[in-house]
Amino acid sequence: MIQEFINKHFYNLYIISLIFAIVTYGLIDFKSIDELCVVALFLLCTFYVFHTKDWNVNKISLYIFSVFLFYLLYSFYIHSNSKKAIIVDFIIQLKPYIAFFCAYHLRPHFSDSQKKLLREISIVCWYLLLPFGLISIFYPDMLYIVANHPSNYAAAITAIALTFLLSSSFSKKDKILFIIMLAVGLFSGRSKFYGFFVFSAFVTFFFSNAQNIKLNFKNVVILLLMLIAIGIVAKSKIEYYFLQNLSPDTDLNEAKNSIARFVLYATSWEIFQDYMPFGSGFATFGTHASAAYYSPLYKEYGIDTVWGLSKSYPYFISDTYYPSLAQFGVVGVILFAVFWLYLCLKAYKNFRQTNNAQFVTIIIIITGYFAIENIADATFTSNRGYFFMLLLGLIFSEMKQFQHSLTSKEKQ
Repeated sequence: MIQEFINKHFYNLYIISLIFAIVTYGLIDFKSIDELCVVALFLLCTFYVFHTKDWNVNKISLYIFSVFLFYLLYSFYIHSNSKKAIIVDFIIQLKPYIAFFCAYHLRPHFSDSQKKLLREISIVCWYLLLPFGLISIFYPDMLYIVANHPSNYAAAITAIALTFLLSSSFSKKDKILFIIMLAVGLFSGRSKFYGFFVFSAFVTFFFSNAQNIKLNFKNVVILLLMLIAIGIVAKSKIEYYFLQNLSPDTDLNEAKNSIARFVLYATSWEIFQDYMPFGSGFATFGTHASAAYYSPLYKEYGIDTVWGLSKSYPYFISDTYYPSLAQFGVVGVILFAVFWLYLCLKAYKNFRQTNNAQFVTIIIIITGYFAIENIADATFTSNRGYFFMLLLGLIFSEMKQFQHSLTSKEKQ
């Protein structure tokens, strides 16, 4: 049966992605692993489409691809960069959407035995990573040795914890274990993760209660208090990236990093205004391709002399995500917001029909992860973006199948 074939191979691909594209990504330093996984996923999805009677394809994915195709042609038309640079950026920007829609369209379903193995793998990986976090308290460079960067360590812990939560029965004990597992990511020392941890703990213990997922005055107040708490723990980063509140005690390397990001944010507003309404095009600003094939916009806006943004040292150009949306202009930002709003509304609608809080809780956590991480990291288009979008597609698939099973039971 074709679905059994899909379930088996998607499950294997998920484990490979978790271990090699997330957990050991910084250690093995094989930067193309997520691209290879995306290709494998796309081929699996293509195989599935051609083995269905009507060759059915998700309509929303066709809309997304049409939008990207328009921006590809638009970029060629305005000569935003070299053709090679444009194509490279096109592929990188499309990667997370391919991961999501392929996973969603394949309708994979993990059996109880497969989920049990996933929980065991998650726990084993967590125990393997835990000592390095503890050691980093006394020897901070440890996380650079085992994960190449603390953010990779935090991402690995997040992926492991969410995989555990997805494969669990979502009992009170499972929720507590999830938070305990996630707490190890605090050893990374990243302010963004502090905010994400507060957000995740709140969502897990408050919104996982089906009675609390509703819009009323009480929940609005609680939500505002949560945002204030996140703002407090991430206060230093907010000042760095948006206010440039530097003091004599500020670490020099951190300050240089922050200045580069601040400049990217500030310049992106100018690009939004100058390239209305479709932006500056692929490979022009705030992306890996715009650094590898150095975009003329950096000199045009006079930021090519900023440390980390110069042609000789462009390593901070793709160090954040939101400024890169200037490539797509106001229209692109609106479409990006509509995409996430569509997912949230779809999750909420499913919750109202099934009353299953597990799926909507994980969806909210992943959405929050992207919202927070993308402030100071190009998470969405990185290996992390690939994996968490893959996980998101899997959750929406499971959510849809759960809804169908309930509908079938009601009819019987």
